[in-house]
Amino acid sequence: MFIKGADVSNLPFIEKHGGCFRDGGVPKDGLQLMKEYGINYIRLRIWNDPPNGYCGKAQTLAFAKRVKEASFKLLLDFHYSDVWADPDHQFKPAAWKELAFEELVDALYAYTLDIVASLHAQGTPPDMVQIGNEIAPGMLWDDGKVTGEFDTEEQWAKLAECVKAGVRGVRDGSKSDGCATTTMVHIDFGGNNTGCVNFYDNLLRHSVEFDLIGLSFYPWSHGTLDDLRLNMHDLAERYAKGIVVVEIAHPFTLENSDGVANMVKDVGQLHPGYQATPAEQHRYLTDLMSVVVDVPGGKGLGVFYWEPDWFSLRTFVRKPKGGNNWENQALFDFDGNALEGWKAFREFSRKGL
Repeated sequence: MFIKGADVSNLPFIEKHGGCFRDGGVPKDGLQLMKEYGINYIRLRIWNDPPNGYCGKAQTLAFAKRVKEASFKLLLDFHYSDVWADPDHQFKPAAWKELAFEELVDALYAYTLDIVASLHAQGTPPDMVQIGNEIAPGMLWDDGKVTGEFDTEEQWAKLAECVKAGVRGVRDGSKSDGCATTTMVHIDFGGNNTGCVNFYDNLLRHSVEFDLIGLSFYPWSHGTLDDLRLNMHDLAERYAKGIVVVEIAHPFTLENSDGVANMVKDVGQLHPGYQATPAEQHRYLTDLMSVVVDVPGGKGLGVFYWEPDWFSLRTFVRKPKGGNNWENQALFDFDGNALEGWKAFREFSRKGL
């Protein structure tokens, strides 16, 4: 199965605040619409103790039920933070800030085990689990930080212990019903082969065991499709592991609908050769999936579109919280109408299948 996935962690927020998804003018449940367009995997991020409850344990368990009832597979993305974890932010949960390193590792293990075991207990086991989110600079700063002055043997050993604890938590949390759960280590270097090799070589040198490589690929940060192709081919041959591009996106416009500055707003941020239109969004996604499926040995396992659902709620919410910096990269227009980019997933299938 070629993974055609979507990270829709914001969906409960959108629904609660009146967002309505439409396809051809017909209102539809967001998950059902995605299923009709060929999405087969849903990715959900989880934060330890988010201030507003979104993406916390209770909501993740509830959302996982919807995901599984709709017959999707589930990728669980541990951020190991109370808020966003990414290359610029890898901050510890508040409850872990004062822990000594050994206690921190134990807390990470116990937390991972609890979440994974809880998902298994309610009959919604994750099929795949990320140990951290975009952790090229490390995680749980400063204990697991590995960039700049922290790029030392001691720090890499600490990061390795953190990842190992997460992997153990997933495996031990999955023992109750005998389900196998695949583990992934995710970094943001989609087109950066040197960075990827340095990172994964260091983890493997410290005997970290994991199943899959996860990459983010945004052209304004991570290079071109050719860079992605070369990187994935090398990683597949070098490490003999499956690779999933777990974050992708492309704008359908450079216009802004809500007064919140968009992350991608200039022509110079676009991938060379692609414009910001609905048709070009569709073409870009088709070309990107073709790059992934062509990885030798079937190691290119699939892609996840990051928050295709996160259109602006300006039509429904007359408050600042209705705006976001992503609405021009959703796969819905500013009023929640499905764009033709969705068709790329329905049209695409693994070659030879």
